[in-house]
Amino acid sequence: MKRLITSVAACLFLATTAYTAELNPTELRQQAQELFKPLPSTVPAVKGNKITAEKIALGKALFFDPRMSASGVFSCNSCHNLATGGDDNLETSIGHGWQKGPRNSPTVFNAVFNIAQFWDGRAEDLKAQAKGPVQAGVEMANTPGQVVATLKSMPQYVEWFKAAFPGEADPVTFDNFAMAIEAFEATLITPAPFDSFLNGDDDALSAEAKRGLQLFMDKGCASCHAGINVGGEGYYPFGLIEKPGADVLPENDKGRFAVTNTADDSYVFRAAPLRNIALTAPYFHSGKVWGLKQAVAIMGTAQLGEKLEGNDVDLIVAFLESLTGRAPDVTYPVLPAETVTTPKPASQIIPVK
Repeated sequence: MKRLITSVAACLFLATTAYTAELNPTELRQQAQELFKPLPSTVPAVKGNKITAEKIALGKALFFDPRMSASGVFSCNSCHNLATGGDDNLETSIGHGWQKGPRNSPTVFNAVFNIAQFWDGRAEDLKAQAKGPVQAGVEMANTPGQVVATLKSMPQYVEWFKAAFPGEADPVTFDNFAMAIEAFEATLITPAPFDSFLNGDDDALSAEAKRGLQLFMDKGCASCHAGINVGGEGYYPFGLIEKPGADVLPENDKGRFAVTNTADDSYVFRAAPLRNIALTAPYFHSGKVWGLKQAVAIMGTAQLGEKLEGNDVDLIVAFLESLTGRAPDVTYPVLPAETVTTPKPASQIIPVK
C-alpha cells in the first residue's frame, strides 16, 4: 500500500510538473507574433484627420464637456469613463432623461484600432462614432445645430477651434467637432505586459499567462480575437456553434442585421477587442455577464463548441489579465464658461415616432 501511494504521488507530481513547466518563450512569441501585433509607441495616424496638439486639446475638452448633451448632464466620458477602463461598468448605459440604452458600452481605450465602431460596426471610424451618441435620443439627445450654437456662444471654444483648424473661415462645425474628439481618442492607448512580451521581454508574462496565451491560440480563440487590439477586426455570429440563452443573447437584438439587412448577419457582432477586458465588466453586447471566467466559459461553448475545463479557464483569464494596460495620464480640463447666449439645458424626452 505504501508503494502504491508513493507511485500515485510520483505520477501526480510528474503530471503537475509537466503542466506547469515553463514554455519556450521564443517559440511562444514567434507563434503569437503571427496573430497579434504590439501597440505602437506613438499616436497612430488617422485617415483624413491630421493629428495635432491643438486638435487633441480641443477634443479632450469636448470629450469631457457635458454641455454637448441637451440636458447638460452627459458627456462622452459619462459612458466611456477614462477612470474605469474606458467604459461605464453598467449593463447598458444610462442616457438622457435617465433612459436605459440597448447595449453595453464598449471601451474607448485603443478604439482607434478597431475595424469600425459600435457592436454592429455601423460607424466606419471614430469621427462617425463621435456624432452618433450626441444625436441619439436615448443618449445625449442633442442636434448638430444645437452643438454648434453652444460652442459658438463661448469665445474660448471659438479660439480653440481656430487653433485646431487653422485657415478655415468657419471652423466651428459639427464635422470638426467630431474630428477633434477623434484626435483625442487616438491618444488613448494602453501599452500592456503583453506588448512587452511581443517586443521581446521574456519575463513580461507570468508562467500562467504564457500557458493561457498558448491555450488561447490552440483552442481557436485567436481566430476571432487577433490583431493589434486582440479583436475588433471582424464580424462573427454570437453562437457560432451553440446559441447562448436569451439572458445572454437577447432575441430582439439581431446585431449587424440592422445595419446590412442581410439574413446572414442575424446575431452577428464585431468581435470584442480584449485589451483591458479585466476592467470592463459586464461582458457581451447585452452586458448580462459580470464575471470574466464565466464569459470565457460561455465563449468556449458558444463559439468553440467546447466545455473548457476550470483550469483552462483560469489560465486563459491569466493571459487576458496581461492585456490590462497603462492608461495615459489625463488631467481633467478646465472648460470654457457659458455666456448669456449659451443654449439652456433641456430635459424633455422626445417620443420616438
